[in-house]
Amino acid sequence: MAEQVSSYPEIAPLKLHVPEPGCRPGDTPDFSEFEIPRAGAVPKPELDASADDMLDLAFSIIRVLNKEGEAVGPWVDDLSPDDLKQGLRHMMLLRAYDTRMMTAQRQGKTSFYMQHRGEEAVSCAFQVALKKGDMNFPTYRQAGLLIAGGYPMEKMMNQIYSNEADPLHGRQMPVLFSAKDYGFFSISGNLGTQYIQAVGWAMASAIRHDSKIAAAWVGDGATAEGDIHSAMVFASTYKAPIVMNIVNNQWAISTFQGIARGGAGTFASRGHGFGIPSVRVDGNDYLAVYAVAKWAALRARSGFGPTIIEYVTYRAGGHSSSDDPSAYRGSAEGAAWPLGDPIERLKQHLITLGAWTEERHVQAEAEVMDEVKFIQKQAEAIGTLTSGHLPSGRDMFEGVYEIMPPHLVRQRREAGY
Repeated sequence: MAEQVSSYPEIAPLKLHVPEPGCRPGDTPDFSEFEIPRAGAVPKPELDASADDMLDLAFSIIRVLNKEGEAVGPWVDDLSPDDLKQGLRHMMLLRAYDTRMMTAQRQGKTSFYMQHRGEEAVSCAFQVALKKGDMNFPTYRQAGLLIAGGYPMEKMMNQIYSNEADPLHGRQMPVLFSAKDYGFFSISGNLGTQYIQAVGWAMASAIRHDSKIAAAWVGDGATAEGDIHSAMVFASTYKAPIVMNIVNNQWAISTFQGIARGGAGTFASRGHGFGIPSVRVDGNDYLAVYAVAKWAALRARSGFGPTIIEYVTYRAGGHSSSDDPSAYRGSAEGAAWPLGDPIERLKQHLITLGAWTEERHVQAEAEVMDEVKFIQKQAEAIGTLTSGHLPSGRDMFEGVYEIMPPHLVRQRREAGY
């Protein structure tokens, strides 16, 4: 038999492609390729618009506040100056709370903490657009949902300190809150799982002919989890009454957003493959977040099914108290982030309206910090990780089974409870 000769040319050995961020430690931050549409330029679709009708919104960014601090365009909503002051206060409370809890972690009063700095508008504004009875399925960086929802901050601190007044009795890691009555589903450390849980909850609400909707939350890194795609299939197929939130803060634990995004242009564009209407919003624009959240929530409540919202924001701090971001990104990158700071931007809008001043803002910052310090003293008087009153060991046996099985009864007795 004659020897076959390959007609293929010689090809160099394969190499694995690993995407790289635009800025590493020591580099000068460069966001020149980051396209920011003019505030007010993105149209507002009708509630019943299909995914095909609004394809472009998955690649643009909805913005309301312009550089002068004015609210412009079709997404300007019905928030009054008093509503905006309340929103500013929520964000300031969250930032002061972050500051005090991070310091407490460094002092050994708790084992772990995760900050929200730079992302305060996302959760604080979103919560205001919901109704009582709606259920959030959050990650660890949406404490603003609780603060804007009126949940007692002392309870949040007690949970972080794992003291005797911890509403979860020491059964969860610090910052993994749970508050059913406030529409805050217990946080799962296994990221991505809350997406499919939220879709199931939303489907159950529809089956009961209820009026409540669900809101699922995930970060950019966890969108690569399989549960996210399973959730999108079910949400799309059954038109589940749900808002599916993706907080794109540019960085997962230590990898930039390009790793999880893959070849897609944006995270929101993934919804196109499932026929889900998808939009991107300026996550540092309180007014834009509120308007988009209100629109998507009303879509879900009106029976038009799911919406995907990608919040374009920036994680200004480390991933957690265990993380040193200087190891993987430039130290000046946060300051160069072109969408600015959410608190500063809302403050400037209120000043533009004549409803706020620089002097009043400085005073408000001091008032908020004093309030948070006072609450912290109350929580620490009960106990911290290393002092005071801790939850009873008995609690580890309770709340698992409706009727405790004999082997746990025996173990509890042996433990002295």
